[in-house]
Amino acid sequence: MEINVKNIAFDLDFHPSNQLVAAGLITGNLFVYRYAEDSEPQRVLKVRAHSESCRAVRFINEGRVILTGSPDCSILATDVETGSPVARLESSHEKAVNRLVNLTETTIASGGDEGCIKVWDTRQQSCCNSFQVHEEYITDMTLEPDSMKLLGTSGDGTLSVCNLRSSKVQTQSEFSEDEPLSIVIMKNGRKVICGTESGTLLLYSWGFFKDCSDRFTGLSPNPVNALLKLDEERVITGTENGLISLVGILPNRIIQPIAEHSEYPVERLAFSHDRKFLGSISHDSILKLWDIDSLLQDSGKKVEGKSAADSDEDEMDMDTDDVLRKSSKGTKRKNTGGSKGLDTTSNFFADL
Repeated sequence: MEINVKNIAFDLDFHPSNQLVAAGLITGNLFVYRYAEDSEPQRVLKVRAHSESCRAVRFINEGRVILTGSPDCSILATDVETGSPVARLESSHEKAVNRLVNLTETTIASGGDEGCIKVWDTRQQSCCNSFQVHEEYITDMTLEPDSMKLLGTSGDGTLSVCNLRSSKVQTQSEFSEDEPLSIVIMKNGRKVICGTESGTLLLYSWGFFKDCSDRFTGLSPNPVNALLKLDEERVITGTENGLISLVGILPNRIIQPIAEHSEYPVERLAFSHDRKFLGSISHDSILKLWDIDSLLQDSGKKVEGKSAADSDEDEMDMDTDDVLRKSSKGTKRKNTGGSKGLDTTSNFFADL
């Protein structure tokens, strides 16, 4: 099913338990739609959330509140039922808020264009950690919940690992000219996949983050803006040329185009709470909800992917970078500032 949002959309998120989907638009508007299999989607909420574009959208508090982030440097919390603003943090970052990601039931992370990753604790009603690890904008983030490691990618060409328990930057990869744009964790936490500007997928082994262990070059030479894990061995990609593809990473490297956005860049992908629908947004101003079962049954011709090194070395569960970092010198990019706690006056979550 298709929803015409009438403007370019930058992000989407599904409600954690109901049939609601939210989209953040270039106009600064936040739209929320109710969808069902046997009826047309209905817009149930329209909020003028920001004076500039709405780049990031996330449901929090069991779906009662929506957070949005913007280049106006603010993060807005909106009540889902009434559309009323709950709270607004005007200066959440020095520059544009580019990403929001849920961490736990009571914490979220935000990534800004200044390269800073911040962690917000709803119980403490403030920002509890700030990792000034990158030199350029944050392109994507993902959490490994067992170890509470927050992985981030940046326009500075690096991947970072922030330890949320110790409040320290654990490691940062070497600089890569191929800018990482998206990130997922696969193989039960043993592999990390990054989508890049060139269309190559970079594969990292957990604990060995200084450099990638493999490169998957079978995709078209278009930026991989979005990655979404289907299972431990397959990932869905959204690329600049409008294609949505199913990619088998390990052990079989297979590419299957499954959907498209008429050659317009795919910005974001997400699953509905019951995983019946795949949501995608693009510059064609259309929010598309794809039936997952139909996509997988009707997928296109399989194409063999190419690997720069078709080895799948034995994985180690230990954080090997902690050991390697003590003896290695001369990294191309330097950790700029580590981690620091914030004592700024932020009462953002007081009313949530």
